[in-house]
Amino acid sequence: MSRISDTRLRTRQAAAKLVANGRRAHNLTVDLIYAEIRQGSRTTINDELKLWKDEQARVDALSAALPPAVANAMISAWAVAVEHGERVFAERHEEMEAELATAVARAEALAVANEGVQGEVRALRAQLNERQAAADRALSELAGERAAKEGALGQLQNVEKALASQRDEATQALADAKRASARELEALRAALAEREAAARAEIDKATERLEGVQKHVMLQANEAREAQRRAETTLTKVQQRNEQLVSQVQQFSAEAASQQRLAERMQQQFTGATEESRELRKERDALAQQLALLQGRMEAQSQPTTARTVKQARG
Repeated sequence: MSRISDTRLRTRQAAAKLVANGRRAHNLTVDLIYAEIRQGSRTTINDELKLWKDEQARVDALSAALPPAVANAMISAWAVAVEHGERVFAERHEEMEAELATAVARAEALAVANEGVQGEVRALRAQLNERQAAADRALSELAGERAAKEGALGQLQNVEKALASQRDEATQALADAKRASARELEALRAALAEREAAARAEIDKATERLEGVQKHVMLQANEAREAQRRAETTLTKVQQRNEQLVSQVQQFSAEAASQQRLAERMQQQFTGATEESRELRKERDALAQQLALLQGRMEAQSQPTTARTVKQARG
């Protein structure tokens, strides 16, 4: 977790702790929070404290409108859902970063291999030019001698045959490399499909566990469904980015002459994927902040029954 996100989370935890110790939420100040956490900028603490106070006001209004038992059940269920969602999200995020790094490494390896093939072709062309020049000199020097001329022509034909053979070998090697790349891409697609299915199955299980709570806390359940839709949207974006990456790798295999430019585009896409990863981290941090808010609220109520409920939810 980044330093800024840690400061925001600790700001919420400190605010909840002060409220639990008897402070009123609207009386909390930046100086009080900073004295508790001893880190971060006062601007960051001030921004997060304002957000926390607004959320606290909404939670207080919701708790006042519901019976105590329903409010406690809602807070406990939400804490369990947030912790589980954060754990699933972190595992999926790490898998996607590893897959992207592997794809980029394979693209770079193919680019190096293609550069080697192009170097061999250039060397063969240089040899052909040298031998063609030698043949021209021999023809000009032996213009009056038919037998020598025929011998020189025979040598030139042999050189052309050798060059054709070498070109055929280079073409075959490039075709083999393309087939190997296609097999690797197919294996990558299968692995991605399997992991996506596992992630969706995990999300389905989490949704089933939340259905029992939705009958008693409809408002909180709507917020949970909204969080699930955001997670599915994020997964869809990552899947689309992976499909674009696979398509570009296929184009790289089909167009050997533009391997270097394709590798650069894939690097740019990797940078974009990294930016998306940062956005995913922000989503995770937001879930952690909501969990800290709920934990602070439960501590502030100072009820033994509620404390035992939170302890069971965290367990």
